[in-house]
Amino acid sequence: MRYHVKLKNYLDQTMQINTPLQLLGGISIADFLAEYWQKKPLLIKAAVPGFHGLLSPNELAGLACEDDVQSRLISHKKNKWILENGPFEEERFASLPDRDWTLLVQSVNHHLYDATKLLAMFNFIPHARLDDLMVSYAPDGGGVGPHFDSYDVFLLQGLGQRIWRISQQQDLTLVNGAPLKILKNFVTEQEWVLDPGDMLYLPPHAAHWGIAVGDCMTYSIGFRTPSAKELGREFLDFLQDHTDCKGMYADPDLTYQQHPAQISKEMVDKVSTMLEQIKWNKKDVAEFLGQYLSEPKPHIMFDAPAKISRANFQKKLLSSGLALTLKSQMLFSDDCFYLNGEKITFIDDQATLLMNLADHRKLLPSSFSSKLTDEFVTQLHLWYQTGYVEFIQ
Repeated sequence: MRYHVKLKNYLDQTMQINTPLQLLGGISIADFLAEYWQKKPLLIKAAVPGFHGLLSPNELAGLACEDDVQSRLISHKKNKWILENGPFEEERFASLPDRDWTLLVQSVNHHLYDATKLLAMFNFIPHARLDDLMVSYAPDGGGVGPHFDSYDVFLLQGLGQRIWRISQQQDLTLVNGAPLKILKNFVTEQEWVLDPGDMLYLPPHAAHWGIAVGDCMTYSIGFRTPSAKELGREFLDFLQDHTDCKGMYADPDLTYQQHPAQISKEMVDKVSTMLEQIKWNKKDVAEFLGQYLSEPKPHIMFDAPAKISRANFQKKLLSSGLALTLKSQMLFSDDCFYLNGEKITFIDDQATLLMNLADHRKLLPSSFSSKLTDEFVTQLHLWYQTGYVEFIQ
């Protein structure tokens, strides 16, 4: 894979919230969060100097042919938008025209080690908010039309150039019948040309329209913003396994009612009293968020490695260290840790190790020293066998 920028300085640098960052155009983390995050767009020239991308157009197309990769092909022909979902056959790309189409590949960070280094540059945003790294390729004129997203996104330019037209308009009326959410009445308020290494931050619902200038690749670092409806629905599902309502409906005081089809006030009162048993607290909410936000998407599958005994695993652990696999997501709250939707609790030295694993996605061999209890090694070995963690390569 081709990678044209050294990220070591970004990764080694301790992030000071009041220190100006080149990644943010000389703005500090504190100022960015206060003035721009979820508020207004920000254009950053030379955010990542020397950046030309993590992979080539052909390598991106190769990913789009894989069964476990989500990809889309969007074309614009005769004023109509056409959407095709992957995986694709290689021959499909050979038949495409010279312009006016776009290939989008989701979750490239699940398949490319260098992508985790790129995402680490954005660690000033909590991992619980991270969605994925989407990469797009388009020839001249390609794009997905004027639209808005319901999430925060950093658009980092790789190969080539892209024109970005931006609007903070309130009119979000969509084109009827289009397979994509294309804005019907887009009005350009600002227009910028992004070169390799330039970046554009957009808050949710900021209307935008990207148009490729020649061959173009864009790296979209997206941060999820779940709706209240989504969180409510998922939390109610969570409560099914975490609430113990006792008793059965009973009405020994039942009296005759004139209309047998009527739901009586007495029945409503009894059921209301029973449902008052459903309670939750902030600890329940934290557990729900840990499980829900680390839960892999339905299409994600983990590859189990060759079997290794627990004893040999521990020896390898002390010599090689351990890292989360690319598809793994790990979060924590207090002493509760959530790896791919599964909860585990550790305290003291083991908790500190897991916090570092969650924050930095790896633990060097020197991290372990004498901190390995039998229970802790057994848990790490189980995660290894499941494909959640791997030895550092």
